[in-house]
Amino acid sequence: MPKQSERMSDEAVRAKTGKSWDEWLTILDAAGARSLGHKEIVAIVGEHGVGPWWRQMVTVTYEQARGMREKYQTASGYTANASRTIGVPVDRLFEAWSDATLRGRWLPDAELTIRKATPDKSLRITWEDGSNVDVGLVSKGDSKSQVAVEHAKLPDAEAVARAKGYWKQALDRLQAMVEG
Repeated sequence: MPKQSERMSDEAVRAKTGKSWDEWLTILDAAGARSLGHKEIVAIVGEHGVGPWWRQMVTVTYEQARGMREKYQTASGYTANASRTIGVPVDRLFEAWSDATLRGRWLPDAELTIRKATPDKSLRITWEDGSNVDVGLVSKGDSKSQVAVEHAKLPDAEAVARAKGYWKQALDRLQAMVEG
């Protein structure tokens, strides 16, 4: 089971699902979930009247508790996340990502392909190693925006640690460039 500090409290899960973590573990063990895939476990949780988000939460926590899934692991590999609130309007932040010349100033030597870009909202990127980078942008007012980066399809937990460090430094450079 993930450490208490890394998962929702028993009170929260009981309030939203009607059951504690221990009760969910017992129910899913009794249903043979250790030998099932993710979708099948989600279906079992759904039979208990649990909404979609909580079905995923219960299933992932169960998989982690039973050694079926590591932290940061998804069905398509491992995922690293980073975010930052930056003191510029969202259109300026989008331009720093979408304009290759500007992007080269804070993300040098990155070989990437932008698959889809929605102005001032998001970018879908294929990274040089075939992994995916999804960038979400949210306006926080006239002169403040948030950028959230999800780097997915990573091969293992070590790659997650490297990606988290990489994106922290990259967002530091981005912030310095656009705020400076």
